[in-house]
Amino acid sequence: MANIKSAKKRILVNKKKEMRNKSVKSRVKTIVKKVEASIAAGDKAAAEENLKVAISEISKAAKKGVFHKNTAARKISRLTVAVNKMA
Repeated sequence: MANIKSAKKRILVNKKKEMRNKSVKSRVKTIVKKVEASIAAGDKAAAEENLKVAISEISKAAKKGVFHKNTAARKISRLTVAVNKMA
């Protein structure tokens, strides 16, 4: 365990950031699963609606620093291509 006051604070701050990052990542994963489920079901309208939400959430995660901007762009691109490929 840390003895120095600043080290103790860093531990607390890192724990808060870890919890925030975990919840944001979990939310993004859930929304991406919804998009993929809509694609698998063949429901283009639902897939497009879920895609809008997913793009928004992924962008927010990148803005907060949870995802690197290129990772966010890659995820958005792959989802968009998958939705656009639907008949």
